[in-house]
Amino acid sequence: MAGVNGTSTGSIQGRLIAEIRRRIIAGEVSPGMSLSELALAEEFGVSRTPVRETFKQLQTEGLVEIRPRVGTFVTAPSRREITELFEMKELLEGAAARLLAQRGQVPEIDQLKENLRQADLAVDADDRARYAQLVEEFHDLIIVGADNRKLEAHYRTLMNQLAYSRLVTTSLKQPGRPHQSDREHHHVLELILSKDGDSAEQVMREHVRASRRALLAGLRTGDSAP
Repeated sequence: MAGVNGTSTGSIQGRLIAEIRRRIIAGEVSPGMSLSELALAEEFGVSRTPVRETFKQLQTEGLVEIRPRVGTFVTAPSRREITELFEMKELLEGAAARLLAQRGQVPEIDQLKENLRQADLAVDADDRARYAQLVEEFHDLIIVGADNRKLEAHYRTLMNQLAYSRLVTTSLKQPGRPHQSDREHHHVLELILSKDGDSAEQVMREHVRASRRALLAGLRTGDSAP
């Protein structure tokens, strides 16, 4: 079957999944919001079948909930689910920091140094939107730098379910959190550079726990409650 302009079903399916996933993760569609099969089919110029299959795939990733005869809705994780996902995030990122510390001088090290240079500037300028982007990049570089494809695959699924782009903004609204987060990132990198894998893992885990506490505090005040 061909889609618009001769686009094959396989390629349009991949584009649909990638784009709707991106919108959910970026917070462009809010938790609990209904997704219209018809509207998306019209937007992408396809039949409703690939949209339906896209919803099934995103449900397996934990991003949407399909309610038979009711509709498809963006998943709204509970505080318990957020806590559990952050516990897994802590384990994976701690392991990644340890693995990266064992690798020595790899390209991600220089990228992390540049990330922190830009992060310092963003924090000093109180540019929280920019700092939030750099936070995501920092954690991503740690994961990629670990050079463990299985760990990275699990991490990607986890971050999709968290819709982390939206949540990190909430955590950074807490007074003093951007400065503290930046200091924690510097400490993690110092330990990685010194090849102290044990300490890098411990400090990375402590950093993720601190982020979780800031996030949950923000959710309690209603900044961006899911």
